Amino acid sequence: MTEAHIFALGLALACLAGVRAYLTVFGVGIAGLMGWVDLPQALAATTSPWVLGTAGALAAVEFAADKIPGVDSGWDLLQTLARIPAGAFLAAATLSDDGQLGGTALALGATAALGTHALKSTTRAIINASPEPVSNWTASLGEDATALGALALVFTHPFIALGLLLGVMGAGALVVFALARWVWRLGRRRRPAAPANAA
Repeated sequence: MTEAHIFALGLALACLAGVRAYLTVFGVGIAGLMGWVDLPQALAATTSPWVLGTAGALAAVEFAADKIPGVDSGWDLLQTLARIPAGAFLAAATLSDDGQLGGTALALGATAALGTHALKSTTRAIINASPEPVSNWTASLGEDATALGALALVFTHPFIALGLLLGVMGAGALVVFALARWVWRLGRRRRPAAPANAA
């Protein structure tokens, strides 16, 4: 891979971690364990049975928790402590030749993971405030599909995977804006009118 491909790969993994950290770590570990890719030295730890087992179990828990309105927002809040450090590590480990995690790469990964995590969390909070609970399932399944699709592409076509993630982020930002306006207008319509002052 060229340096540009490696950079795109690290950034794509960090973006994925901001949405599905455990699934991303599990996918990276499986890819390395099965020999589908040659992982950088610092990412070799993801092939450990302990890491794979823990990441796989937590990915299954996240899959279920993310479908429950209200629980998903609490889960997102809790996962701030996992997704951002995971994104920082994945980006820095990918961009490291000697196993040493550079500060610039850690900051880049943390920023990318924070961006996707904030977008996901905000979208879900707005959806939970809307009167249509089925949209929660739709959003969660869309995130699952995007994460799996990007993971399938990330090692062979990192630029396409990164483009897919950035495109989804851009579309998601527009959806968040539209949903926020809709929920705000709906709230204004339902608000009872203030009684007129007596003369």
